[in-house]
Amino acid sequence: MKDLVEEQLKIITKGVSNIVGMEELQSKIEKSIHDNIPLIIKLGLDPSAPDIHLGHAVVLRKIKQMQDLGHKAMIVIGDFTGRIGDPTGKAKARKALSNEEVMENARTYQKQIFKIVDKDKTEVCFNSEWLSKLNFEDIIKLASTTTVARMLEREDFKKRYNSNIPIGLHEFFYPLMQGYDSIHLKADIEIGGTDQTFNIIMGRTLQKNAGLMEQAAIFMPILEGLDGVEKMSKSLGNYIGIEEDAHIMFKKVMEVPDDLIVKYFELATDEHPDKIDSIKEELLSDKNPRDIKIELAKIITGLYHSEEKLKEAVEYYNDAFSKGTIPKNIPELMISWEEDLLMDIIPLLVKENYISSGSEFRRLLNQGGISINNEKTDDLGQVLYLGDVLRIGKKKFVKIIK
Repeated sequence: MKDLVEEQLKIITKGVSNIVGMEELQSKIEKSIHDNIPLIIKLGLDPSAPDIHLGHAVVLRKIKQMQDLGHKAMIVIGDFTGRIGDPTGKAKARKALSNEEVMENARTYQKQIFKIVDKDKTEVCFNSEWLSKLNFEDIIKLASTTTVARMLEREDFKKRYNSNIPIGLHEFFYPLMQGYDSIHLKADIEIGGTDQTFNIIMGRTLQKNAGLMEQAAIFMPILEGLDGVEKMSKSLGNYIGIEEDAHIMFKKVMEVPDDLIVKYFELATDEHPDKIDSIKEELLSDKNPRDIKIELAKIITGLYHSEEKLKEAVEYYNDAFSKGTIPKNIPELMISWEEDLLMDIIPLLVKENYISSGSEFRRLLNQGGISINNEKTDDLGQVLYLGDVLRIGKKKFVKIIK
C-alpha cells in the first residue's frame, strides 16, 4: 500500500505549483486504493475562451495522468457561472455571456478536451443543472458561510475596492457558486491554475461547512510561451496550439528556450518523474540541449497527432531546417494563370491565412524572409511560375499550382 500511494503522489505532484490539503490527498488515495473506488477530480472551465493551447492544456494533462492512475474527471462547464463572468485578474467586471455564446463555446471546449483527457473516465456536466435549482433560501444560506471581509481578500476585489472601482454584489456569488459545485459533486480533488486559488479554496471551505471531507486543491503553474518570458498567449503569438498542424507544432517546440526544456517536460507531457530526473541529469552533463529538445518535440507532437503525421513532421523539420531543402508534402496554392508577379498573389496568401496582411508580407520581404525555390528575394515584381515553392518566414511553405 505504501509503495502504491507514494507512486501515485509522485505522479500527481509532478510539476505542480502548490497543493493545499496534502494530508487529505494522501488519505483519499489510500482509501481509493483500499476500496478500489476512483477519486473524483473536478475541473471548472470558463466557456468564454475555447481555443486551447499548451498553456491551457497543463491542467488537462495533469487530469489525464490521474486518470491513468484510475481516477475519474468531472469537467464542469460553467454555463451558469459564465452568465455572471468570473472577474479573476480583471480591473472590472467581465461582461456576462449569453446562453447561446456559452453553449457554443462549451461545444468547442468538449471537442478539444477529448484530444487530451480519457473520454471513458470523464464526465462533462453543466453547473446550471444544480445551480439553477437553488431557491432564494438556499442562496441566503450559501451567502451566510462567508463575509465581505473574506471576499475582499481576493486580490482583484481588493484592488478594485481600494481604487474605488465598483464591485457588483452579484460578483461575490461567483466563488460561492464554484465552491457549491464541489459540494454537489463531492469532489475529492479540484485542480486549476494559480489564478483560481481563491475560488478553489472556497470549495474546501464550503465542503467543510457541509460536513464533507475537504477536497485537495492542486494548483498548476503558468507555462511561459516561446519567448520564454510571458505567459503563453495567442494574442502574444508565443503559443503552441493543440490543433495546429504537426509540422508547425514540431517546429514551435524546437523554439522553446533551453532553460524551459524541463518545465515543458513536466507540464506539457505525461512523462514519468523518473524520466524527467534523467533528463535533468543529461542537461547537467552537457548533453546538447537540441538533442533533448528533438525528443521533447516528438513527444509533444505525438500526443496530438498520429504516428504518420509525426513522422512527416520530423521529415519536414529535417528537410526545411536542418538540411535547408524544400520539404515534401507542403500545402498548395491554386492560381488561375500560367505566370504572374509575386505581388499579385498577396491577396490569395492573406485569404488562405499564410500571412495576416499585405504589410506583413512586405515586411518579411524587406527583412529577407521570403524565398522562391530556396532563393531569397526582395522583388515584388519577380515572376512566379507553376510549381514554384514559396517560403514565407521560417515555418511556412506553399507550392504554386494551377
